Amino acid sequence: MKYLFLLYGDENAWDAKSSSEKEAVIGAYVAYSDALRKADVLVAGEPLDHSRNGARVRTGSVEDGPFADGKEQLGGFYMIDADNLDEALDWAARCPAAADGHVEVRPVWNIGG
Repeated sequence: MKYLFLLYGDENAWDAKSSSEKEAVIGAYVAYSDALRKADVLVAGEPLDHSRNGARVRTGSVEDGPFADGKEQLGGFYMIDADNLDEALDWAARCPAAADGHVEVRPVWNIGG
């Protein structure tokens, strides 16, 4: 079954990090992505740009970012193919985002086959 990991954190904290801190964070995500690939569970994953470069669309309106609904913003995602929710939760707990933000784990509906 496929599971989507929605990675939340303080997107403004990135700008405050030193170059070496940024390299360490990137290294942690590269290692995590490599572990997902090696286990043959990775379907997809990407970081998202700052919300100030995004927009929200609702019927009849468009709202430009940034979106200040809370302290944490959606910053990226992974989609994995795991045997069950427990396996997905185990992978989510190892995600670097879980250390300083949170990872929302959502099963993906299989509606087409």
